[in-house]
Amino acid sequence: MTPHIRPAAELAAEQKSQDVTDLAARLGWVVGLLLLIALLYWLMREGWKWRGVLQSGIPELPETPETAGESRLTMTGRYHGSTTAGQWLDRIVAHGLGTRSRAELTLTDEGLSVVRPGARDFFVPAASLRGARLDKGIAGKVLTEGGLLVITWQHGDTLIDSGFRSDRSEEHRAWVTTLDSTTTHQEGAR
Repeated sequence: MTPHIRPAAELAAEQKSQDVTDLAARLGWVVGLLLLIALLYWLMREGWKWRGVLQSGIPELPETPETAGESRLTMTGRYHGSTTAGQWLDRIVAHGLGTRSRAELTLTDEGLSVVRPGARDFFVPAASLRGARLDKGIAGKVLTEGGLLVITWQHGDTLIDSGFRSDRSEEHRAWVTTLDSTTTHQEGAR
């Protein structure tokens, strides 16, 4: 039995072309997706503002004194945010503490000055410093083990952890040693 060979005209008649894209349906999906993204962005922004309202009990940050004294340590790098001490995911956004930025840190006998171009500067008086440690993460930023300098300080009734990463990570150890000896000396003097 020989296979049945079909003529080319018969084969061509059976082929069906691809359906044409429904432009209105595609535009509807794109507009819907853009609206969903806008809604999510708006909800995140409202959540950030609400967190600021909830933290309104945190007092204003002190201003850097005119005569801060001689610099003991300096560092340039990044400020990654502040959290409630021991709660590395509980970000503090009040008074601009939640804004990531470049930072220049200067430790003097008066305290710690944090200058942040494009964000609000803040000052931690020496009596408020509680210590420092090397860690790997803080509120939305995770680095290698020991890649983050976390400075703990008291502000009002709130104990705060602030995370910094130096442009030269070998500086972190000197900051931990100096801040821990400073806070130990202050506690002994009390």
